[in-house]
Amino acid sequence: MNEEVKSKMTESTSIEHDDIHLKDDSQSGVKSEERHVYGYTMKNYLEMLEAAKALDVFDREYYEAHCGKFESELAAFKDAIRKTRFSNTNPSPSFDTEAYMRMNLDVYHENTSALAHYICHGAEDKRKAMPAMQRWTPASALVATETMGWQSQKVAIVLHIFYEDFVEKFAESIAKFPITVDVFVTVATPELADLASLKYRGLDNVNKLKVAVAENRGRNFGPFLVEFSDELLDYDLMCHLHSKKSLYSGRAQTQWFDYVHEYILNDTHVVSCLLRLFDEHQELGIFYPTSFWMMPSWVNHWTCNKPHASTFINDWGIELKSNFLNYPASGMFWVRPKAVKQWLGKSYVYSDFPQEPLPNDGSYLHALERAIGLLVEKNEYKQFFYHPASAKFTTDKSYIYMNYHKPVRQFFNEVRNFEIVSFDIFDTVLRREFQVSDLAKLKLGQVLASQDLVPTAGQFVKTRNDIEHQLRIDNGFSGDVSIVQVYDRMSELFQCEKSQAQNWAELEFEFDLESIKPKPEVVDLVYRLHELDRDIWFISDTYYTERQIATLLQAIGITIPHKLFISSELGLRKDAGTMWQYISELIKNKKKTYMHIGDNVRSDAQICGDYGLTNMHILHPVDKWQAKNLPDNRVCVDELDLQDVNKWGPLVSRFGRYPFFGE
Repeated sequence: MNEEVKSKMTESTSIEHDDIHLKDDSQSGVKSEERHVYGYTMKNYLEMLEAAKALDVFDREYYEAHCGKFESELAAFKDAIRKTRFSNTNPSPSFDTEAYMRMNLDVYHENTSALAHYICHGAEDKRKAMPAMQRWTPASALVATETMGWQSQKVAIVLHIFYEDFVEKFAESIAKFPITVDVFVTVATPELADLASLKYRGLDNVNKLKVAVAENRGRNFGPFLVEFSDELLDYDLMCHLHSKKSLYSGRAQTQWFDYVHEYILNDTHVVSCLLRLFDEHQELGIFYPTSFWMMPSWVNHWTCNKPHASTFINDWGIELKSNFLNYPASGMFWVRPKAVKQWLGKSYVYSDFPQEPLPNDGSYLHALERAIGLLVEKNEYKQFFYHPASAKFTTDKSYIYMNYHKPVRQFFNEVRNFEIVSFDIFDTVLRREFQVSDLAKLKLGQVLASQDLVPTAGQFVKTRNDIEHQLRIDNGFSGDVSIVQVYDRMSELFQCEKSQAQNWAELEFEFDLESIKPKPEVVDLVYRLHELDRDIWFISDTYYTERQIATLLQAIGITIPHKLFISSELGLRKDAGTMWQYISELIKNKKKTYMHIGDNVRSDAQICGDYGLTNMHILHPVDKWQAKNLPDNRVCVDELDLQDVNKWGPLVSRFGRYPFFGE
């Protein structure tokens, strides 16, 4: 590869547009002198194209089958250079863009093209190029056909702009939009309002333009709802986009935005197809691309947002049936306004929305983003998506689990190189035979009810859990509570000796111990890591004592050396972040690589990651059950209906034994 091309690749760390125009180039005889944002001339592009073909990492026929037709091989190649910065499209059967980015996070964080990097640097540096891999294939496909009415649909494009450079980004996309549109814009400052007005009024395909300066409240949703919601119900379709940037290592990261923007507004092939599909299939209510491929596997989860969804449950009558769900994770989408009439059909003021600063997750607005798709379905419309890697439109909702397809060998290979590996305990290395965590308490309640010490077993479970909760309140939710403390307080309530209450505590534990089963593949992973001389840690938020946890681990066959971090002993919890702060300091001191594995999205993955700790989220048995659309039952909501527990508990528990699909 020409050293000039390499140096230009090194100098540039960001692509934002590819608006190169061709002029005569005296050296190459090809038209180009105006440079791509990388700084490449047309001669450079031609040299890279030849190198790509020699390396077998660009195949025009393959690329066009996924990304549409191009006027020339060079045009297709330039598109591949642009797209492989932010999209998981593959330029040939021999190059997997996603794999290259995941194996080379420095390339991703430089905000550069995977294909360009491999051609200019990666191949010479012996970085691996993996064959293209299909991680998920839609079970069904929607194929756009020519319809009579797609060009006459009344369309509103709604934009919220905080960063000045996004005015131009959106203008370029709107300029090539295939039909005329009305544009509604909210901006952060009067200066941006003037710029947006000037830019968008000059576009030939814009009919009506409205620009409003918004308060810094409601993020991307509040401004357009306050300023324009009453008008948007008059449209057949509405497209909502907003400026979005993230920062890593001091660099502006726009890949997530560019991915969503590409497949919602910028890619003319995708846009014309989705307009035709909306026109042909009146049952389609909302569209967005499948979740950004570099997001965590659990991005389509409620995380900590369910408590904030009460407004939508009450006002819209939607149901929250499972922890995972389909929703536009960027807050950007196409929607048929009448499919969300309850949302758009009311008046808003800025005080309806929470004040800044907002947390990274866990707010009314994060819950709203997740509830939109549920409202569409409540109104008997369907969600549909575009999956760039397969170049298919689909209504198949199972893409949200695509990163949970992991055969046992892959599971091991992704973990083996870490020097310290920690595991959550419950529903990670062990499972309960009947799945329900409170069953041991119910069995103790049955014993006490038979002795006329409590009215019913169910009432005992409630009393016992209320005592635990009250102890947490008394402690100001600081530290943690142990089973010993719970039954000491129980002795006061029942007016019995503490020793008697502690016997009950031990009986509760013994009932639980009887139900404990190993998760064999995970236990085997623990042993294989031990054979590689890895340090094994177990970390749990639990009221059980360290002695009791050691007994549980021994019961499932874990007898190798290990270290325990138990919340009831340390007074530190994963879900509060205090445990991860402690673990983070330990890791820094040990100067070893570390990964944590657990089933709780919030405490084992999201909060763990907030402390800079590498983690792998695995599926809880209930989540795996629901992912396969298996029958609803009360066990999946942890209710103590003994008929359901006995019928469904063992089925859910056994089905969730291996924490991924692909066993």
